[in-house]
Amino acid sequence: TGCCDPGRFIERISLAPRAVRGTGVTPADPGRGCCIEVTPPDRGTSGGVDYTVRAARITDVDRFVALSGEQILGRGAGTALDAADMLRQLVYLPHASILVAERRREIVGGAVLAIRPSVQAGGYVGTIDLLVVGPTADVDAVTGALLEEAIRSAANKGCASVEAPRPDDPAERTRWEQRGFNELGPLMGRVLAPAGAGGRRTR
Repeated sequence: TGCCDPGRFIERISLAPRAVRGTGVTPADPGRGCCIEVTPPDRGTSGGVDYTVRAARITDVDRFVALSGEQILGRGAGTALDAADMLRQLVYLPHASILVAERRREIVGGAVLAIRPSVQAGGYVGTIDLLVVGPTADVDAVTGALLEEAIRSAANKGCASVEAPRPDDPAERTRWEQRGFNELGPLMGRVLAPAGAGGRRTR
């Protein structure tokens, strides 16, 4: 359209062919409307960008693998094809949750939550096996949104706790700690009160 910066959140509205209040000036071309910058609703936004998290679909897997890069290939998955095949299977399994974060319908992050029984933990344990954020996304906002949804999913599936490999990057560890995770040797973990158990979740 050429009337404003496409990288900014904008809404196109139409101005009627009448004077704009307080100016006495009519729009030069009222038929084309005008780009007005607006603030989007505050639903987990960061810097005016709205991120949403949802369950992954089969059609999301290739993009997820591409975002993961070496993170997914460096864990014994073998090849990108192997990793993609595994994720496609996990999409349908009840003891796993594949989550993707979107910005304006573009996938910018994802997480894999696997559920396993643990006698030692006294119930099921959710393991966040992988969490990735694309290079163009807000790392803090997307990480937070993915962790919140993974925690909610684990609680809904009856998990007593959630754990994940401890990140090497101090800044990334801080993001996890802000969501209630504590360092447990090579892992980070958080105790949960399963959904419907009553009371507040403990950390």
